[in-house]
Amino acid sequence: MAGIQINRITNANMYIDGNSLLGTAEEVKLPDIDVKETEHKALGMVGTIQLPSGFDKLEGNIKWNSFYLDVWRKLGNPFKPVAIQCRASVDAYSSQGRGEQLALVMFVTATFKKLPLGTFKQHDNAEFQSDYTATYVKQVLNGVDVLELDVMANIFKVNGVDQLATYRSNIGG
Repeated sequence: MAGIQINRITNANMYIDGNSLLGTAEEVKLPDIDVKETEHKALGMVGTIQLPSGFDKLEGNIKWNSFYLDVWRKLGNPFKPVAIQCRASVDAYSSQGRGEQLALVMFVTATFKKLPLGTFKQHDNAEFQSDYTATYVKQVLNGVDVLELDVMANIFKVNGVDQLATYRSNIGG
């Protein structure tokens, strides 16, 4: 019997345009890849089904632990995307304790749509949360591509296999 393996991620570091932001963000919410589905029903079918028809918008946010001038200068222009990288370590546990430690890296190309001026309360840290939309996401575990979605280039890869290659060929692009 193989036993149980438990993977844990308990911390991460974030980069914007290649610059480490160690200690500046309290929380990072990366986009979810939401598949849009369209209902299909037809004569002769005993039921209705949902079929994939594309992807919903990619959105996320970053909760900052304070105001950082260099960050605000990068995020302030909604017409210029920034490259976000979130790096974490996946600790794999078994009955023998912690075994492997694997690098998990997420790449996001984002434009920020909300640049907060802050929420201030006496004796509390000021709160700043930036919301963004993304056009590109990629997830890599231990050097192996897991998922990649490039909305502007019509690319969607799972495990390194391009799921939209035939689609692009069929539409001539």
